[in-house]
Amino acid sequence: MRGENEATIVEERLRELGARLRGPHRLKSDLLTEARHGLLDAVDAYREDGLSATEAQRRAVAEFGSPAQLAPAYQAELAAGALRGLSLRVIALATVAFVAGDLTWQGSSWGGDRPPVGYQLLSASVGWIWAAAFVLAVVGLLPAVRSAPRVGIGSGVGDRMVGAALTGVLALGVLAGSALFTWSLGLWDAALTWPPMIIGVLVAAAGYLWLGRAARTWLLATR
Repeated sequence: MRGENEATIVEERLRELGARLRGPHRLKSDLLTEARHGLLDAVDAYREDGLSATEAQRRAVAEFGSPAQLAPAYQAELAAGALRGLSLRVIALATVAFVAGDLTWQGSSWGGDRPPVGYQLLSASVGWIWAAAFVLAVVGLLPAVRSAPRVGIGSGVGDRMVGAALTGVLALGVLAGSALFTWSLGLWDAALTWPPMIIGVLVAAAGYLWLGRAARTWLLATR
């Protein structure tokens, strides 16, 4: 039975490790919990060998490794988790955009007006940008990319390339989508009061914020 003060050295080592890590909160908590269980099991084993509580903890944390030694591997795992979370969000929002995008225009009073060629090109570009983001997100979920951070020196390059490309495409998508909406208002004043359009804009804005938080988490995890 572990005493209340038995894990003092263990907890200090885990706090030092946790202070070095950045990434998804839940995954970080899970990783540190797993490390805690492993350390406490090691402490129990040393106690059974006859060591005192303090010496058992010292042996366990020494065997575990220093925060500087452990942080890169843990941080790589957090970066992988952050990219996985971002990819899943992109797939979800892109699917909604593909399915519901045209619904914001159906039945509108200005639906018969043909927009300028430039507007049509921009509208098509928004679709292609989201298609590219969807493909990158799927790549970000592939097992080969997910296992890359664990292979040693130079690992995580695939993760970083996919994450950087995905973040860049998302930024471009936000700019293009905002430009398209602004242009729509300039062409059709009624668009500002069209309920499906208003709902679509609100959903898109919430989605952009949702993705923005995930992208920020990934960027922090890869610093």
